[in-house]
Amino acid sequence: MNIKTNLKKGLRLAWSPNSLPIKGLLLVSLTWLSIQTPIQSQETQVLKYTKPSWYFGVAGGANFNFYRGSTQQLNADFTPPAAFHDGNGVGLFIAPLLEYRPADSRWGVMLQAGYDNRKGTFDQIVTPCDCPADLSTNVSYITVEPSLRFAPFKSNFYLYGGPRLAFNMDKSFTYQLGINPAYPDQVPSPAVTGDLSDVKKTIISMQIGAGYDIPLSSDTNKTQFVLSPFVAFQPYFGQNPRSTETWNITTLRAGIALKMGQGHNIQESTDLLKDPEVQFSVNSPSNVPGERRMTEIFPLRNYVFFNVGSTEIPNRYVILNKDQVKDFKEDQLEVFAPKNLSDRSKRQMIVYYNVLNILGDRMQKNPSSTITLVGSSEKGPEDGLALSESIKTYLVNVFAINPSRITTKGQNKPNIPSEQPGGTLELELLREGDRRVSIESTSPDLLMEFQSGPDAQLKPVQIVPLQEAPAESYVTFNNKGANEALSSWSLQIADEQGKVQAFGPYTQEEVSIPGKSILGSRPEGNYKVKMIGQTKSGKIVENETPVHIVLWTPAKMEEGTRYSIIYEFNKSKAITIYEKYLTEVVTPKIPIGATVTIHGHTDIIGEEVHNQDLSLARANDVKSILESSLSKSGRNDVKFEVLGYGEDENKSPFENKTPEERFYNRTVIIDIIPAAK
Repeated sequence: MNIKTNLKKGLRLAWSPNSLPIKGLLLVSLTWLSIQTPIQSQETQVLKYTKPSWYFGVAGGANFNFYRGSTQQLNADFTPPAAFHDGNGVGLFIAPLLEYRPADSRWGVMLQAGYDNRKGTFDQIVTPCDCPADLSTNVSYITVEPSLRFAPFKSNFYLYGGPRLAFNMDKSFTYQLGINPAYPDQVPSPAVTGDLSDVKKTIISMQIGAGYDIPLSSDTNKTQFVLSPFVAFQPYFGQNPRSTETWNITTLRAGIALKMGQGHNIQESTDLLKDPEVQFSVNSPSNVPGERRMTEIFPLRNYVFFNVGSTEIPNRYVILNKDQVKDFKEDQLEVFAPKNLSDRSKRQMIVYYNVLNILGDRMQKNPSSTITLVGSSEKGPEDGLALSESIKTYLVNVFAINPSRITTKGQNKPNIPSEQPGGTLELELLREGDRRVSIESTSPDLLMEFQSGPDAQLKPVQIVPLQEAPAESYVTFNNKGANEALSSWSLQIADEQGKVQAFGPYTQEEVSIPGKSILGSRPEGNYKVKMIGQTKSGKIVENETPVHIVLWTPAKMEEGTRYSIIYEFNKSKAITIYEKYLTEVVTPKIPIGATVTIHGHTDIIGEEVHNQDLSLARANDVKSILESSLSKSGRNDVKFEVLGYGEDENKSPFENKTPEERFYNRTVIIDIIPAAK
């Protein structure tokens, strides 16, 4: 849009094309621009400038004044025979202005201080002598108007508002008594002029408004001009001109401001990527084949979760018939896999979804063991009891457990509820976790070592899965300086055929992505990685680099053991019984010179930053217990690696679609890797 078009647009938004102050303001702006253009034309070939942060200028416009209420005693010397009520008028507003607004911010401040006229002409009245009377007033002020400015869309449109402090300059009036229409030959009375009495010297009120900045200069000019049509509303409260009677005024102001400011030089030779001072690099490990076969001691939650509105055991749990019971074995659970199981951590979830079959098998093998099933339902104890009875019926009918060995109860909430009083976030997910049956027992044959009491977990299951690619095998993308320079950045990774995958956006400086997420089923491949970042000033920066990615593949055997500690919702301290388990079961299994990798996780409920801190706190809690236990044994030969992954679903043990997965994601995983022989 050229300057002529901008000025035409500004004229359309101004109050009146015949207004002398507006025409003068535009004439000044054209004169300024005619001087500015030739001076800066020599710079346009080699220089560019940022948008200014400070602006100086002048604003002018029309005050549309609307008087309401009533006034009659104009001063101590003159009182008309009848009161005046409604009035209207148009007065001049003109003021120098100062404005500060950083280029990368929606917020700014404005200050205008100048001449503010509140002229008014009142509706004609009829006096007792049947003569019409007219009144006009000329009240004016020196006004000081500081405002807070906000651009809601980070565009040229802005809103502003703030207080108005006005100091009275003029308070004159003119009163004219007309001629009675019945006596047309009557000589009109001379006009009465004077100053209004009881006019407040100072008025404190407020205003709100909106404007639109129209740039008149390009970024090749150091001094840049902006034309800003604006409109403001100044309501009546606080604007009573006099301390007597009920006179008040509401003003609608429309005008235009011409502002100028100076930008900072940007050298065209500066590389765009270096401008925000970020250094992008990619590290793709060579991934020499290696495998860890982890013997996992998988904890078995003593909870069975039910769907909302149903008292039947959900079909995600494995339900056997009587003929299958004789073939059931804890170490061969792949035979009894549930339907619709996701690929992630498939072996572990097969274990958990067989929890009722594991329980029935163990109760068969330990005929003296007994259990109590406590159902918790948001619908009340009666519905909770129905949940418990559903599980009892299954154990009795399928595993032939004597009904006298199973006690059932119902209650509103579990003993350790997920939903807390006063909570407001993600209540639906929390309530899914509270609709469950807890399996309680005092029989040691059914419980985890060193555990007892109603909340004790069931004895863990030993499984031997292949570990997924370790974190050190991931492709790492490092964007050094991104925290300071970029608001966000993302990745576009293209293979040899041009197929592009997108990852992000990210705000942290370093991101690790499993090679499998990029390669899929390919063993290796060549890729072009493009980093696309947005600076905090709104610029787009890019950097591209090639990378060769190799999939992590197992080959070399390396024995290890994995333990897991499960936490309750939003807790970071291991319960006392776990401390004993870590000290007396896990610590003795750590060989001399071993490496112990501890990584904490959370579910997706809650704020991401809080979950990141929570997962790291959980991992450090476990490390402290193990370290203390080793130290008491006189050992300091173990290397610890502690990581907190928060709710990162690329690294979490399970997905977060079901309450079972979310409960198991509240965990710390302990990998014990012996020293290389």
